[in-house]
Amino acid sequence: QVQLVESGGGLVQAGGSLRLSCAASGRSISSVTMAWFRQPPGKDREFVSSITRSGAATDYADSVKGRFTISRDIAKNTVYLQMNNLKPDDTAAYYCAAKIIMGLSRIGINYPYWGQGTQVTVSS
Repeated sequence: QVQLVESGGGLVQAGGSLRLSCAASGRSISSVTMAWFRQPPGKDREFVSSITRSGAATDYADSVKGRFTISRDIAKNTVYLQMNNLKPDDTAAYYCAAKIIMGLSRIGINYPYWGQGTQVTVSS
């Protein structure tokens, strides 16, 4: 079992930055694949980024590549999403997810563990 708690969301102007945190408990993040998804208002949930259990590989949606960076702190058992040059289209509820099965995945149903989400609002 993995429990996930996101934090760091808020209201920011376009061009600004935010760093989201996902604190995990119940299992070390070095033993799970971690990912970030988001759900814009009125739209379906979409993949944002993921990182393997080793931290050696990452994946990003084309819409955030070059602007967002996923990272982790093993000692704090926390995964981060650094978001730079934010755009109004980045407005969404952001969710952290985890799966024990190895390998990156962009498919939400492959992740059995989810946090409660944190809201990011980018004003123009």
